[in-house]
Amino acid sequence: MDVSASYRDVVRRTAGLFFQPARGAEKLPDTLFELSDLAAVKQSGGLNNDWDLTFAVISLFFALIEPPDFQDNPDPWNRYRETVGRCDATSMANFLRSTDRPLVSLLKQHGRYEHPFIASLYQGDVGSGNIIKQIFQEIYLGEDLFRSTYHLDSAVYCGQGFILREKVLIDRQLLAELAGENVLAIATGRPRAEAQYPLDRFDLGQYFSQILTLEDCLAEEKRIFEQEGRVISLSKPNPFMLDAIAAKCREPIDRFFYIGDMPDDMLAAAGAATNCRGIGILLAAPDKKNLAKSLAAAGADYIIDDFEALRRIVL
Repeated sequence: MDVSASYRDVVRRTAGLFFQPARGAEKLPDTLFELSDLAAVKQSGGLNNDWDLTFAVISLFFALIEPPDFQDNPDPWNRYRETVGRCDATSMANFLRSTDRPLVSLLKQHGRYEHPFIASLYQGDVGSGNIIKQIFQEIYLGEDLFRSTYHLDSAVYCGQGFILREKVLIDRQLLAELAGENVLAIATGRPRAEAQYPLDRFDLGQYFSQILTLEDCLAEEKRIFEQEGRVISLSKPNPFMLDAIAAKCREPIDRFFYIGDMPDDMLAAAGAATNCRGIGILLAAPDKKNLAKSLAAAGADYIIDDFEALRRIVL
C-alpha cells in the first residue's frame, strides 16, 4: 500500500495540530516539512512505528521552544492545552522557514531528543492519556472510524480519515500471479484493524495466508514478561513476525523473502531464522537515492524500483 498520503502525511498533520494552542502558531508554515525530510528521519532506524515517529518529530520541534513550567494537571488534555498554550512558537516558525530540511537538521543537532513534558503526553493509549497517539489516530481514521474503533468522540480533528487516501501499489494481476506461485503473508507494525481495512476495501485478503500485526508482537511480549520477567520489543527490526509466519506455514517452503521499504524491514529479514532474503522496494519513496543507500546498509539482498522486478526474483 502507498501510505505516503496517509500515515506519512498524518505524522506531519499531527505535529501541526499539536502546536496549534501555542502563541504564534499562526506563523507556522502550512507545510511544516517535506515528506522526504521525514523519510530521512524514519530511515535512521528504530522508528518503524509511525506513532513513535510522530513522537520523535514533535520532540525535535519542542527543542526549538523555550518551555514554560508545566502544571502537574492530572487531566492530560488540560495539561497539554495549558502548557502548550503558554509556549511561543515564533522561534519554531522562524526555523522552519529558514531551512528546507528542518527535521534532518534538528536530528543532527539534538539526536533523539526527548523532553519530559512531551514524553508525558505519549504515555498510555488513546483515551487514557496518550495525546500524541490520539491526535494521530483521529486524523488517520477520521471522525466516524475513530469513534467506532475507540468508542470516543474526536478531540481535535473531525474531518475525513487519511486512511481513505491509501492506494494499492501492485497490479492485481501480478499479485494473483505471485500468490499462485508462492505462499504470501503480511508482517506489519500496523494494528490489526488498520491492516485489515485496506485488504477488505480493495479485496486483497484472498491472496494472503497469514497476517501478523502489532497485536501479535504485544501478546508475545506480554507472555515473555509474565513467564520470564524480561521486557523486550518484538516489533521490527526484531524478526519475531517473520519467524512466526515461517513456523505456521503448513506447506514446505524452500526460500523465504521479505519485501519492505524501510531499513528495519531489511534488518528483520537478515535476523530471521529462515535465511530470509530482504527485498527493498523504492516505488513510493520521496528520495529513492538515499533510501537505496539505507536499504543496502541494512543488508538488503535485492533493491527494486517496482513490483514488476519481483518476476525475476521469486517467479
